Amino acid sequence: MKKKLYGNNIRFLKFFDQKDLGSLPRTLIGSIAVILFFYSMPLLIKFSKDRNNEFQNKSKAVLAYTLKNEGKLLESDEEVLNENDLLRDIFSLNDLETDTVRLNASTIKQLFEDTKYSLKDVREKKLVKPVALTLLPAEIKMIESTKQRKEFFIQIVLPLILQENNNIKLDRKRLFSIINKSNNTDLEKKWLQKKYKQYGVSSRDLSTLKIRMDEIPVSLAIAQAAKETGWGTSRFAQEGNALFGQWTWSGEGLKPKDADKNQGHKVMKFNVLQASVRAYQRNLNTHSSYRNLRKARAELRDKGKPIDSLVLVKFLNEYAETGEKYVEVLTQIINQNNLKDFDDAKLLPSSIELESLI
Repeated sequence: MKKKLYGNNIRFLKFFDQKDLGSLPRTLIGSIAVILFFYSMPLLIKFSKDRNNEFQNKSKAVLAYTLKNEGKLLESDEEVLNENDLLRDIFSLNDLETDTVRLNASTIKQLFEDTKYSLKDVREKKLVKPVALTLLPAEIKMIESTKQRKEFFIQIVLPLILQENNNIKLDRKRLFSIINKSNNTDLEKKWLQKKYKQYGVSSRDLSTLKIRMDEIPVSLAIAQAAKETGWGTSRFAQEGNALFGQWTWSGEGLKPKDADKNQGHKVMKFNVLQASVRAYQRNLNTHSSYRNLRKARAELRDKGKPIDSLVLVKFLNEYAETGEKYVEVLTQIINQNNLKDFDDAKLLPSSIELESLI
């Protein structure tokens, strides 16, 4: 830009030189040209910056998912998410479970004892009983022992998190089967179209779908649920089954007590706990704020390493307004409560699942 403007000024001076003007007029005209040149430069620079800023601001309105690994495009860019497509199966899960019963804490404890479900056994044998509760007990906040309250909460949410990870595992297995085939059936193509919508992949890019359709480490999910609900005691968890404090501006939710009734966000509300877990995983697997988390997870996969919660947690600084402090708290929760013990736990099949195999 500077070079072009400078050349134009030279041609401008040459023109008047050819007209055989006197030295004084030439000097005067040349001085004016130089003054105009230097006066205009700051304005041109400001204009250029304003144009760049305008472009950047517009790009923030688009949920872009560009991930690069060793120069290769991992996730296709400029994906625009449709909330109805992303959450359709979650809404369906909500609709199916409308007549749930809230069990009290003593009944749940007895259920755990009857099924021989304890965290000590899980840590040793890595097997989790398929006890799927739909609501948190109101009495959880009355458990005086902090250790017992934490263990009770983990026992409730652990099977739910494992179930959602199992669903994703089955989907990934089917996806890889489709990718490895040269021709796909109409049924497979229909399934792919459904998954593209669920994961917000409007470009129909298989590589992007593969990156997004992946598990969330169990220890990370437990830590976030613990932090967001105060180990199951928060109003949002008790009244709305909101385990992860996800916000909504349009959907059904609970208003924070100190918020204006007509303005601001609400905390998403669910009919059952399972829907909250599914929505949380879908959020991390699709939202642009967590694309670096997905990139780190994909890199661990490529290297044949397990998905490490202490690696991925570093990319959750945008989950809460506290930023890096939030990451520090989650890391502390994972370490202090030995939550990584549950990362390789397996969910035993339910009686219904066993019957389907017979």
